[in-house]
Amino acid sequence: MNIQNKVAVITGGAGGIGSALTHALAEKGAKLVVSDLNLEAAQAVADEVGGIAVACDVSKEADIQALIAAAENQYGQVDLFCSNAGFGRGEPSHAASAADEVWQLQWDVHVMAHVWASRDLLPKMIERGDGYLLNIASAAGLLNQIGDAAYSATKHAAVSLAESLAINHNDDGVKVSVVCPQYVNTNILMIDDEARKKPLPGVITPEQCAQTIVKGIEDETFMILPHERVAEFYQGRAMAPGKWIEKMRYYRQSLLDDNGRLSFAKMFGVD
Repeated sequence: MNIQNKVAVITGGAGGIGSALTHALAEKGAKLVVSDLNLEAAQAVADEVGGIAVACDVSKEADIQALIAAAENQYGQVDLFCSNAGFGRGEPSHAASAADEVWQLQWDVHVMAHVWASRDLLPKMIERGDGYLLNIASAAGLLNQIGDAAYSATKHAAVSLAESLAINHNDDGVKVSVVCPQYVNTNILMIDDEARKKPLPGVITPEQCAQTIVKGIEDETFMILPHERVAEFYQGRAMAPGKWIEKMRYYRQSLLDDNGRLSFAKMFGVD
């Protein structure tokens, strides 16, 4: 895809990967619509790139419809929709211990938000034979995130949805990408801000992630992997799932603190 002059909408655009992606698309000449729960923060990013800001709670279909309508009213057709908003909560104890409300919100934000955007945009994209849906999932959608079963399960569903979109609609001219980053230096790491200022093993910056995403959009790559090692892990999981589970169990044990609770600080070597 040639990004120049394309209308791009980014959800969760006020910070982290969303903000970095907004700036990276701006450098390529896109016309930008920055959306976020925090309108003030979204406006600050939009002002930096000459775009517009729209408040949007992606857990509500009506908000996504209103976001798309605002983009169309400002610029015309939406060429690229980047469904980026996401979050992680962790779990209180065992793998099924998160409350139903947490599971439902993860489902709505990580899966249904992508469905609702596609439901609005696909008929228009199919009619004109062109358009691009970019869904941010996670390496957890190919592998697993220790300590957050709801996050992992919904990110797996996000990858599956992207596959369905590509299988069904690439022949209609609709391009689809799913992004599966591993660890990116944002607040989703669940470690303190001071620790995030230091180099962290296996962690890339939002800007590095965004540059890989933009290259993937330009190349129309289906699965965009900002961490190359994820492909190796994914292949190993597919070839020997039992062995992979065993390794993950051992890894999880290495991350437990003295009270037997998972330590995200240990995960990033800052404990």
